Amino acid sequence: MALPRAFAPLRHSVFRMLWLATLASNIGGWMQNTGAGWLMTSLSPSPFMVGLVQAATMLPVFLLALPAGALADIVDRRLFLLGAQAWVLLMALILAVLTVTDAIGPWGLLALTFAIGIGSAMNFPAWAATTNELVPREDLVGAIALNGIGFNLARAVGPALGGFAIAAAGPEAAFALNAVAFLVLILALLFWRRSEPPRRMPKEHLLSAMRAGMRFVQASPAMQATILRACAFFLFTAAVWGLLPLFVRQQLGLGPQAFGLMLGVMGLSAVAAGFALPALRGRLDRSGTVFWASILAAVAMAILAVSHHWAPAVLGMLFYGAAWITAGSTLAAAAQLAAPGWVRARAIAIYQLSFFGVMALGSALAGWLGGSFSVPLALGLAAAGCAIAAVLVRPWRIDSLALSEAPPASAVMPQPEAPAAELRGLLGEASGRVMEVVRYRIDPAQRRAFLAAMQEVRRVRLRSGAGNWSLYEDVAHPERWVELWIVDSWTEHLREESRLTEGDRAALSRAAALHQGGDGEAPEAARFLNVHP
Repeated sequence: MALPRAFAPLRHSVFRMLWLATLASNIGGWMQNTGAGWLMTSLSPSPFMVGLVQAATMLPVFLLALPAGALADIVDRRLFLLGAQAWVLLMALILAVLTVTDAIGPWGLLALTFAIGIGSAMNFPAWAATTNELVPREDLVGAIALNGIGFNLARAVGPALGGFAIAAAGPEAAFALNAVAFLVLILALLFWRRSEPPRRMPKEHLLSAMRAGMRFVQASPAMQATILRACAFFLFTAAVWGLLPLFVRQQLGLGPQAFGLMLGVMGLSAVAAGFALPALRGRLDRSGTVFWASILAAVAMAILAVSHHWAPAVLGMLFYGAAWITAGSTLAAAAQLAAPGWVRARAIAIYQLSFFGVMALGSALAGWLGGSFSVPLALGLAAAGCAIAAVLVRPWRIDSLALSEAPPASAVMPQPEAPAAELRGLLGEASGRVMEVVRYRIDPAQRRAFLAAMQEVRRVRLRSGAGNWSLYEDVAHPERWVELWIVDSWTEHLREESRLTEGDRAALSRAAALHQGGDGEAPEAARFLNVHP
């Protein structure tokens, strides 16, 4: 029997195994958060200390997202994930034991919560980048949507299970169950037989890998558009997260049961929307999907702003949950598709760092507006801002664009001469900076076309690792042009070739095809070592 389209990625056995194990670990994580918050109300019941529990959970994401992404790209990803889960398991066990023995204090609880957050922060970019390895490209968006569905299921089920565990056996039971959940994920990772692609180059160092990741994002219009669209969406929609407790208590005049109901409604709506996403993808591209999800989120917040009864509020939360999973899954898929394998975890880490940052900013800003003025005003402003931002950023498209022009078959690519024998001993990671040069001869009538081609060449060089790039025109001979760029070492220069995608090669070919060489002569290429006299 064929699976429904929303479940299609589950036909891949490894993805199915890891998805179920991740669902278990996410449920355990929500149980841990519930237990930590409840325990803090006994250890130090001030609102400040209770609020620090959530801060200790999320702060590692801001501190470690980029180094975690870099590590996930330069070491064996399966071993990296195993190490992250083993760390969380150990910290959860320590927390459970200290709680059972009454040896935990408020600051100890915060320290261990922070330590568990470190494991989660290390896990986020690695797991997101792994999805591409587990399913074919045609199932990637569906797999990311299923990841979102799993997260929302865990968010709906985990706190409830944590509450039952705390009522039955105390917070230590929630901590112990979290450890068991991560043990399940460790076992699943042990059963995964990942084939590590062969490495032709030495592994990158952490700092240089982080720099390469930032350079890639800076030179990738697709990643920049995805981050911009994510910031425009999450900055304003985060208002619901920041204001929902006040909304339920002050605007609806209801208690904690209603707060839990609102969260549950949102989670169920997100799950239902996740199942409907495959059908939606057949009607809208990714850019259109995010735009209409943003408009739906604005409508949802507007409904909440004018609601003083639980019934319209439930409708608003239904719309909000659907908009949240639709935009979030689509943007996550766009981020993964925009980054090639060598830099994917780093690019995703920068994307996640961006949207976590604007979510924190949006929640804080909405909370300040709600406290200083009123909750309805804050929600109304967030709704208006979300709609306006969606319109303003709509020109930045996040769809996979086909090459506007096929690579010219006549293009002859520049090939530098082999290194001189007497200098080969200097070439390697310790060589110092390398300047690469390509000389073109361009018909002045083709000047505009050449400059347009070189705009994309510049992005290709920077994405592939160049620290800077320049283009010069000979003032005496306007047909002569020199392109030059700098990389950190000879080894980094050798990595450039392996980082080029098919689209990158096509862009370089279009520039080379404009070169006016005799008898199919290619542009002249040369490489220079930086020398300190």
